[in-house]
Amino acid sequence: MSSFWSIWISALILIVVLGCWWLVWIVRRNQPSDRVENRSVGHEVDGIEELDNPLPKWWYWMFIGLILFSLLYLALYPGLGNYQGLLGWSQTEAWEREMEAAREKYGPLFAQYADTPAPELAHNGEAMQAAQRLFSNNCATCHGSAGRGGYGFPNLTDDNWIWGGSVDAIKHTLTNGRQANMPARGINPNLSNDQLGDITEYVLSLNDRSDVNEAAAERGKPLFAQACSTCHGQNAKGNQNMGAPNLTNDTWLYGGDRGTIMETLQYGRNGHMPAQKQLSEDQIHLMAAYVYRLSGQHREKGAE
Repeated sequence: MSSFWSIWISALILIVVLGCWWLVWIVRRNQPSDRVENRSVGHEVDGIEELDNPLPKWWYWMFIGLILFSLLYLALYPGLGNYQGLLGWSQTEAWEREMEAAREKYGPLFAQYADTPAPELAHNGEAMQAAQRLFSNNCATCHGSAGRGGYGFPNLTDDNWIWGGSVDAIKHTLTNGRQANMPARGINPNLSNDQLGDITEYVLSLNDRSDVNEAAAERGKPLFAQACSTCHGQNAKGNQNMGAPNLTNDTWLYGGDRGTIMETLQYGRNGHMPAQKQLSEDQIHLMAAYVYRLSGQHREKGAE
């Protein structure tokens, strides 16, 4: 952080700590030396009398001890802006040491599968148990524990791939992440809402919906070719090289009802799959085999 904010934060923390000390000291100083315990203040309700007792000495010294401890902690460890502490401890370095220890301990476990092709590895029960734990720790938050995805998160158990479902494509996704961008109103920002409604009807017609407005769908077809086909293709079957989904298979990342499609056209969509930099190359290989298995492709290869 900048020097200004470092000084500001440090000063604020020290003011709070010293303010606590001043508060404890002023309360203690203002207590009369001749105070009597259990002295009544004159308030009594239903036989319950309010008493005025001095603060116990042990409580006072406990406050002082906590204040001294906080000052000692701030001297030894990071806590005052950019000050790193006398011990030079860093949570980042501590985390890196723990990760290095974990790599040394578990690295051989993943390395033993590195030379096995992912389609073959997908049939290895022991390997898939290890991969399932990796998936639970790194992927399940978004894609679900079973890999079925959710709103804005792809289902990994079907054969509908936005960026490709080959082993190499899966590895690329895990290693480098993906950034999707569906621009509002396609590549024609001048489209009116009525025209977007026509495109919506056309997209619905591609999925054999029974409630399509045929006249609107006909008007939407040339508009789709003009504003959407660059990414999704003239046949609307998508382009995995661009992350443009297939619009003809009734599989929807954000929802396929009329209102949601219209919303997508009006405002666009942005999706981000973070790169899994915390995983080693061997772990990514194992994870790719697990995702490959989730999609059922291992059964197809086995049948061949």
